[in-house]
Amino acid sequence: MKKVFIGMFLLALFVAACNEPTTTETAQKRVAKGNREYGGAFKVNERDEFQSLFPYGIIDAVSHKIASQIYEGLVTLNTKDLSIKLRIAESWELSEDGMVYTFQLKRGCYFHDDSCFPDGKGREIKASDFKYSFELLCTENINDSISNLMFARTFKDKVKGANAYYEASKNGKPDFDLAGINVIDDYTITITLNQPSASFIYILAYPAASVVAKEAVDKYGDMLIVGSGPFAFEDYYEETDELTGEPVDYLILVRNKSYHGFDSLGNQLPYLDSIVISFYNSQKRELALFQEKNLDMILGLPAESVRDIVEQQITYFERKPPIFILERSADMSTQFYEFNLNNNVFSDEGNGKKVRQAISYAIDRNKIIEKVLSGEAYGPGIYGITPPSFKNYKNSTIKGYSFDPEKAKALLAEAGYPNGVDFPTIKLELNSGGFRNTSVAFEIQKQLSSVLNINLELEIVSMARLLEDRRNAKGDIFRSAWIADYPSPENFLLLMYGKNVPAELSAPSFLNTPRYVNAEFDEIYEKGIAADVLSDRYGYFAQAEQIMMDDAPIVILWYDEQYRLLQSNVRNFYINAMHFRDFSEVYFQEMKVEEGGVGNEASSTSEEASAEMP
Repeated sequence: MKKVFIGMFLLALFVAACNEPTTTETAQKRVAKGNREYGGAFKVNERDEFQSLFPYGIIDAVSHKIASQIYEGLVTLNTKDLSIKLRIAESWELSEDGMVYTFQLKRGCYFHDDSCFPDGKGREIKASDFKYSFELLCTENINDSISNLMFARTFKDKVKGANAYYEASKNGKPDFDLAGINVIDDYTITITLNQPSASFIYILAYPAASVVAKEAVDKYGDMLIVGSGPFAFEDYYEETDELTGEPVDYLILVRNKSYHGFDSLGNQLPYLDSIVISFYNSQKRELALFQEKNLDMILGLPAESVRDIVEQQITYFERKPPIFILERSADMSTQFYEFNLNNNVFSDEGNGKKVRQAISYAIDRNKIIEKVLSGEAYGPGIYGITPPSFKNYKNSTIKGYSFDPEKAKALLAEAGYPNGVDFPTIKLELNSGGFRNTSVAFEIQKQLSSVLNINLELEIVSMARLLEDRRNAKGDIFRSAWIADYPSPENFLLLMYGKNVPAELSAPSFLNTPRYVNAEFDEIYEKGIAADVLSDRYGYFAQAEQIMMDDAPIVILWYDEQYRLLQSNVRNFYINAMHFRDFSEVYFQEMKVEEGGVGNEASSTSEEASAEMP
C-alpha cells in the first residue's frame, strides 16, 4: 500500500486551484467573516493503518475517516447530532409513498484538479456522474482485479433493479441501465427504491455512495484518490521518529481551493490548509505528541491515562481559558470475536452451538474492562451486538452472556468435551490495535484455559491480513468490531443477515463474515426494515437480535466509550457516537477570556449524547 501510494503521488501531484477565500483586510491572518481564521494544519494520529481509499473497497474505520474528507455525495452527516445535511445536492424530495427520492444538484461543484482531466482541471459534476457512480456501486467487479465490497451494505435489496444489475455484472458490464436511477437533466436525478427505507438517506452519506469521475477510475482503478470533497490527497510517505528512531507513516490532505461549500456566514470552506495524519501504534507516544502540541486531538484513551493527565496537569484544564479540553462519549460501536461457523468445532452440524455458548459464558468481561482496558469501555457486552447508544432501542432487554463458569463447563461437557478433554487447539487471529487487542486476547486466553481447560493460540497479523482471512473463512476465531455506518440498530444486525452469505464456501463473504444463516432471523429482520413506525421497527430488530444471540455466532466483549483530548484552540470539531469526521468547517482560534474568566465557545470538559435516525 505504501509504495503504491508514493508512486501515485509522484505520477500525479494535485494541481492547486487559484481561487482564494474571501477574507477581511487582515490578509496576513486570513481572517474571514465572524472573525474566523483560515490556515493551519490539523494533526491527528491513527493507531491502525488505512486499508484503501477506493470508495467501493472501504471496510475499515480509519479508511472511512480519511475518505470522508476526499469524497462526498449528495448528502452527508451533521457532526453535532448525526442528522442529514446537504452536500452536492442543494435540495431533495421524497414521494408520498416513500419510494422515490428526487435530488437537485448544486451548480458549480467540481472534481479535484488532476491529470486525468484535460489540462489537469477538475470538471463540473453532473447527474450523469452520480448515475455512473451508483452503477459502479452495483457492479460485482469494477474491473478484472477490483472487487466491490460495498454493495451488500448499501444498495442491495434497497434500490430498484440493483440486485439484477449486480447479477448481470458478473458476466461483464450490463447492457442495460440500473432501473432505479434516472437522470432527468444535468442537475436532477431520481432514485427509486423497492420499498420505503428509513435508513436509505443515511446510506447516501456513506463514502461508497460518493460521486467519482469515470476519467479518474479509468486511470487509477482501486488506487483512486480523486474526489470532490473539501480536501484532496497530496502525499503518503514514511519518516523516522526523532525520539524512538522507528519509521512512522504520514498521510497529507490539502485544502481544495475550488471547493463549493460555504458556511452560514458566507465564508468559503474549508478553513484548514491541510490535515496531517500520522500512524503511531503507541498510545504513550501519541500522548506525548499531544502534550507537546504536535497533535491537535487524541481519541480513545484509557480512563487511567485520562486520570493521570488530569491529576498531573490539572492547571491545563482549570485555566480560563483551558489549554486542553476533555470530552467523553458513548459510541455506536461494539467489540466482539466471531466464530468461523464452517469450522467443525463451531459448526451447527455437530454440537458447535453449545461450544460457542460455552465460550461466551466463560469470559469475564468485567475483569477485562477493569484490569486490561483500565475502564476504557461503556460497559460489558452482556446483551446483544447493538450498543446502548440508541435511546429508543432497549438493548438491555436482549439476553446475552454474562460470566457463568459453571454453565460454561456444563455446555462444553454436553458438546462432548468434559473439562476440555479432546477439545482441539483453536486459533484466534487479531490485529494489535495499539496493543490493546493483544492485551485483551492474552486475558481471554487465560480465562478459557482456566474455566474450560481449552487451548487458545494467538496469531497477530496486519489489519489487511485479518480482513482477508475473515471474509474467506481462513481460521477459527477472529477479532472484530463494528462502528455504525448510520445511526440505527439495523446496521449492526445487517452483519448477521443470511442472504449476504455466498452459496460457495470458496467465495468471500464481505459482510456476514461468520457466515451465519438463520431463516427466522432473516424474516424478522426484513420485517423491521419494512416497518414504518420506529417502535415497530425496533421491536422486530430486538426479536431478530435475540434469535441471533441465542445462536451465539459471535462473542460480544464490550461496548465502546471514548475519551477525547482536544487542544483548546480547535473550533467546530464535534464529537459524536459514530466517530464521523467532517473537517470542512474546523478552524483554529485561541480562546478568549470573557467576563468572569470563562473562555468562549468551549469548556474544559464536556459530554455529548448519542443520536439515532427517525
